[in-house]
Amino acid sequence: MNTPTDGPQVDPTTEAEDSGTPACVMSFNASDPSGASGIAADIATMASMGAHTLPVITSLLIRDTAEVFEIHEIDADAISEQARTILEDATISAWKVGFLGSAEGVSVVAEILSDYTDIPLVSYLPNVSWMEEDAQMSYLEAFRELILPASLVLVGNHKTLTDFLLPEWESERPPSARELAVAASESGCGYVLVTGIQLPDQFIDNVLASSQGAIAGERFERFEASFVGAGDTLSAALAAILATETSVDMAVSEALSFLDQALDSGFRPGMGGVIPDRFFWALPPGEAGEEAEGEAAAAGESGLTDNDISPSSRNVH
Repeated sequence: MNTPTDGPQVDPTTEAEDSGTPACVMSFNASDPSGASGIAADIATMASMGAHTLPVITSLLIRDTAEVFEIHEIDADAISEQARTILEDATISAWKVGFLGSAEGVSVVAEILSDYTDIPLVSYLPNVSWMEEDAQMSYLEAFRELILPASLVLVGNHKTLTDFLLPEWESERPPSARELAVAASESGCGYVLVTGIQLPDQFIDNVLASSQGAIAGERFERFEASFVGAGDTLSAALAAILATETSVDMAVSEALSFLDQALDSGFRPGMGGVIPDRFFWALPPGEAGEEAEGEAAAAGESGLTDNDISPSSRNVH
């Protein structure tokens, strides 16, 4: 961080602690005009969690609440200049990496991260099957080589992480969270937070695991509804909590609880999926549950199959 050449010399960390200002989290993510995912989701989630987002836009998505139609890449130098300009001015406490747009975007973000190795990084890997095949392959390979080794926690849906970490998996039994964590640890990633693990009797599991085994998690009860932006919401919440130096297991439990309540109060702004309400706590008592039930019913009737949309769930306490 650059030091001002004039004026009082103040340690920014001490200043932030003394004034009670929120922790700053830098997010690298796409611009999503639906507000369901990407930078908009990160800003809303982190603000709700009491953190301040430093947003760096990595690409422009052309999409609605049902599907992604195309992507416009942002020049790698422009991504770098966005980040480095504010990093010379503000102190950050955590990173969040979402969709980086291209292999070139992955490379420039990884270069920035390498200069701040003591800052915890939460990486979210969305389903990118909508990308053209060559672009998708180069993106995932770059993510594997450059982002995964720097990640404290990798967040993703069970199927997405299986395809990414264990592409040669042939067993009829799906891999466990620990087996995915072992594969991630071979690249230097500390933990995986695996969502959407199918369980009997309409339950799904969400598990934090390391190469040593499962550490924490929450079971959700599944019902028929479709959401957009759940993964970005969960990973942004986790990054915001880790910025306060909370332990990883406690941070995951809190982030999963936040996601559950955001999904429970979700709303449907368009004809596609339901968006998590990241400010569910601001609704008057009694309105959140009523609104969510109506939107969930509408989404369940819509028959959405887009891979960017995740099944809704209710927490089992």
